[in-house]
Amino acid sequence: MGKSSAKPSYTGAEIVVDALEREGVEVVFGYPGGAILDVFDKLNQTKKFRFVLTRHEQGAGHAADGYARSSGKVGVVIVTSGPGATNTVTALATAHMDSAPIVVITGQVATAAIGNDAFQEADVVGITRPVTKHNFLVKRIEDLPVTLKQAFYIARSGRPGPVVVDLPKDVQKAALPGYQYPDTVEIRSYKPVREGNIAQIKKAAAAIQRAKRPVLYVGQGAVSSECQKELVELAERCDIPVTTTLLGLGAFPETHDLALHMLGMHGTEYANFAMHETDLIIAVGARFDDRVTGALDRFAPRREGVIHIDIDPSSISKSIEATIPVVGDCRSVLRELLKHLKPAKRPEWVKQVLDLKAARPLRFANDGKLHPQYVIDRLYHLTKGEAIIVADVGQNQMWSAHYYHYTRPRQFLSSGGLGTMGYGFPAAIGAQLANPDQTVVCIAGDGGIQMNIQEMATASIENVPVKVMILNNSYLGMVRQWQQHFYKRNYSGVFLHRRLPDGGFEYVPDFVKLCEAYGTLGICVTKREDVDEAIRTALRTPKCVFVDFHVEQEENVWPMIPAGQSFKEIMTGDEDPQHGLA
Repeated sequence: MGKSSAKPSYTGAEIVVDALEREGVEVVFGYPGGAILDVFDKLNQTKKFRFVLTRHEQGAGHAADGYARSSGKVGVVIVTSGPGATNTVTALATAHMDSAPIVVITGQVATAAIGNDAFQEADVVGITRPVTKHNFLVKRIEDLPVTLKQAFYIARSGRPGPVVVDLPKDVQKAALPGYQYPDTVEIRSYKPVREGNIAQIKKAAAAIQRAKRPVLYVGQGAVSSECQKELVELAERCDIPVTTTLLGLGAFPETHDLALHMLGMHGTEYANFAMHETDLIIAVGARFDDRVTGALDRFAPRREGVIHIDIDPSSISKSIEATIPVVGDCRSVLRELLKHLKPAKRPEWVKQVLDLKAARPLRFANDGKLHPQYVIDRLYHLTKGEAIIVADVGQNQMWSAHYYHYTRPRQFLSSGGLGTMGYGFPAAIGAQLANPDQTVVCIAGDGGIQMNIQEMATASIENVPVKVMILNNSYLGMVRQWQQHFYKRNYSGVFLHRRLPDGGFEYVPDFVKLCEAYGTLGICVTKREDVDEAIRTALRTPKCVFVDFHVEQEENVWPMIPAGQSFKEIMTGDEDPQHGLA
């Protein structure tokens, strides 16, 4: 472990701030409280990073997550003990499931009081252990510098993830003479492998050359390693169609001829068909989760081999057995793989898949009504496909995946593994702060947007010009869709607005009035012909804007493979009265 030159005596609080500066942190999100006041006493004495006060600790966690995913840097959160720390658990679990690198520093009661049920005490290490990549409880001031260095290293290296540093109040106050912050760090039990095994890579190359119907199946690991150039070269050289997971969107440009877009439960028909018919799956940074595979015993039944490339060895063969596992960084492995691959053409296979892509595109009714898919399609065209899209969870998330076409890594952010409603808006704030010169748009439902609606104050006061498009269908839309198809239309606990005695309803809340209260701009759209002007107004307004689109209430997401089923049971929506060719 290398160390910088010795410094004068620093308190624990001063060490935290110095460490953030040395790690190149630009923005910190958080919320103060008694057990973290010593750190906050020093936060406003630095000009090297910006502190953003969110209105809830969960919002701080999601904002740091959005900052991290959109930039590739480590997001940082500082909160107090007890409820301050426990309020970050959902954000930690979200980041953990989706491999987002964040460091959360939590205040803790004094070391002597730990375990005595002190005021605002919680077992942060115990509570967060299942939802973090690693966590620390720092009991000695001497351990703090190396712990902070390790936290950032663990968060950003290998398969990224969240790390918690629990910092007792007395350690924040304690002084460390001759303070040194490590230049480097080495953890004996943690050594991520970046370079793939050459023998395994050669086996993979041989399998690709032999295959007649290969498919590239690409996940978020490819986004994290930013290997788009290598993926495009591999697909073009060997004539391989490419499908992505939800969080893999943008890893391969969706405007490319070989792009099959998203697969899985709500994936395209042609992507799911290709996976069903393939003889070789080339998985790059993907984990074969249940929303992709459906019934494991019927997933890709014609496959003869599975190449699985992932930096996390625990992800390989976890659900689907890999015949050729390759542990390593996706970009590094693909670069080596390309050295061993000759050009190969598969005209019959590509034609079969692309003919289906042409015959069965994603579609929605062109009947003059205000459909949510139309809103996103117009957003795509009016932003020229350049915006960073942060989707909340539910139907809005699937339509965002379908109708905005992503061409670069880190352009699409959402909660995938945990499916956290309320993620979208604070994550979009984080993404905007990480990318101040880009347009950032949050697409949300009228349910999810209210789960962290308090962050309107953050966006307003911090002058964060995020654009929020609410697809307001009056329901918890995805739950309602499942109730429609699998529970005989028993719509229980899903209607969001106020029923009126005459059988009508009243929208609650009035988002335009809410925006006025928070000092942002609110626009309400009820007609299709007003969509373009509302989006244009939002895009040219230099502050946070909410556009409330009152869309068709019982619109469904198609296609859909019911949970636990296979491609053979795919529902296309052809019998849905709301659905039709656009």
